Amino acid sequence: MSDIFISYARSTAVQAKQIGDALRALGYTVWRDDELPAHRAYADVIEAQLRAAKAVVVIWSADAAGSEWVRSEADRARTDRKLVQVTVDGSVLPMPFDQIQCADLVAWTGNSNVAGWRAVVASVAALTGSASDTKVTAAMPGQPAKIILAVLPFDNLSTDPDLQFFSDGVSEEIIHRLSRGTDLKLIGRTSSFQFRDERKAEAARSLNCSHVLDGSIRRAAGRVRISAHLVEASSGITLWSDRFDCSLEDIFSVQDDISENIAGALNQAFLRISSQVVDPAVYDLYLRASLKSYAPEELRTNVGLLEVATERAPHFAEAWARLAFARAWLRFYQPFAERAASGANVEHAAERALAFDPQNFDALVAKLLLVPPFGRFVEADAALDGLRQAPGMGDGKKFIGYLMRNVGHLREGLAEDERAYLLDPLDPMCANSVALARVAVGRIDEAVPVYEDLMTRIPDMSFPFTSLLRAKALLGDWDRVDELLELAKERPLREFVDTLAFVRTKRDPTPENIGDWQRNFEAHVSKTGCVDVSRLVYAAHLGLVEKAFEIAETAFLGPAGTDEDIMGADAYRTSMLFLVRMPELRNDRRFLRLCARLGLVEYWLTTGKWPDCVDEVPYDFRAACEKATDIPKQEFGF
Repeated sequence: MSDIFISYARSTAVQAKQIGDALRALGYTVWRDDELPAHRAYADVIEAQLRAAKAVVVIWSADAAGSEWVRSEADRARTDRKLVQVTVDGSVLPMPFDQIQCADLVAWTGNSNVAGWRAVVASVAALTGSASDTKVTAAMPGQPAKIILAVLPFDNLSTDPDLQFFSDGVSEEIIHRLSRGTDLKLIGRTSSFQFRDERKAEAARSLNCSHVLDGSIRRAAGRVRISAHLVEASSGITLWSDRFDCSLEDIFSVQDDISENIAGALNQAFLRISSQVVDPAVYDLYLRASLKSYAPEELRTNVGLLEVATERAPHFAEAWARLAFARAWLRFYQPFAERAASGANVEHAAERALAFDPQNFDALVAKLLLVPPFGRFVEADAALDGLRQAPGMGDGKKFIGYLMRNVGHLREGLAEDERAYLLDPLDPMCANSVALARVAVGRIDEAVPVYEDLMTRIPDMSFPFTSLLRAKALLGDWDRVDELLELAKERPLREFVDTLAFVRTKRDPTPENIGDWQRNFEAHVSKTGCVDVSRLVYAAHLGLVEKAFEIAETAFLGPAGTDEDIMGADAYRTSMLFLVRMPELRNDRRFLRLCARLGLVEYWLTTGKWPDCVDEVPYDFRAACEKATDIPKQEFGF
């Protein structure tokens, strides 16, 4: 019999296996129902294992709360005083289990330095009475529970310092190949590339990784020498090192060789990526076009370089994919009148890449970015499923959580954002996304430090500033709100003017101020005929629920589609509709009429993927959706 019995719903089998494996790594014996012997009755085995176990870990989820088996097993464990509860989706626990401590593992990825996991380990140790020194050591904070690899930027030893782009590019390609060819967890490029020169010694501790790959590159004429070594962070032991001499034409094959050796040293299977033969000059263009930021000037430069590269090497799948990705983001900065034509260019580059490599991540992301959310959520969901199943860790992983929040899947979106943030904590897009996701589910206190850190590290960025301002307003921290509003007078925040106006009014919600806000709101709609979803949410939160629904019935939802639009594509912020701390629209049945016009009702009914709020509103959400099917869906594209 086993030390620990794990009870769970079938939909959380992956999390159950992860928790079981982590407990086994601490020296415990663990039983789950996937180990049922074929010759014995199901109920008899369950009862015997449940009775014998010293601790019962119940993994709560929405499905588990509705499972008679899970509830029965949990009740037996509660009666025997050996119940350890965890939640993996944040759903409400059934009675009486909602009165018992429950560890939060909503976004847990195996890291032992997480409060929820430490609570589980402590409870299990107390119940089993068998926590050896080895187990306690393994659960100490700061110890990565799994292999997490950071690939640092290789040193440029070439006589030409301008060849740093080549060293960085080769390092980035090794990350790409390892992410696609293995199941290793890799720290994202943005975070690992922060550690150069003398800062490399800090990398393992700062990134909380288990292993570090570092090296150097010397390039001269048509030859390249690459030296690489893999180090175990905790011991400082070099597990593997080697040197490779090759011609520039063989660089792809050498990158595969390095990746395969790394995987072997870490006992990982490696799926070799088909090597491509590309002219060295074309490869230089491709590496120079690596995306460092989302600034339009950089994007335009990169697009130009990649257009030349794909013209010279029309079989170069990675160049086509990077071109599609750069074009897709550049498209957001273009006037609405030009977006239809630019969309065709994105589609062309993405299809060329996918013809050579059907699971190319950048190309799949580029195609997804072409889908305007309003009215086409079903199509976007299918594209998102393809993206989530594709191997690799491209830049698009940062936006999966955001896209899920747009259809009301806040907790699942948070889990995606937490995973991305864990692997690239210094990337501003990952940081902003995880903070937005935490705010969305109501965990605002956990978002504030992320915004504060972003403002310190990147003071010129606007989005963490306005996001922090809104978060502090929702928390009622008016001293900090006042400080930020003073700073806002000195910052160009034209695209966030609606958020600033909302916060000022919430700060001092007198009838006069709310009246001024309403008049400005109505004037904007009267002038444009359009309304951003965020303004409807703000109006309802300020007490103007009737006015919000009145405008929602008549105005065009979203950007006007003219060159004067400030927010452009980002005006599609349907995620605002589901913020836990701003429920005023959702709590009214007319909310479903608004959702029907946006195409959300069609999405929920077609896919059966209901939003988190489905059982939280004071009416029958599913029935209201059925009644809203006769409301015409708004069509919009750009």
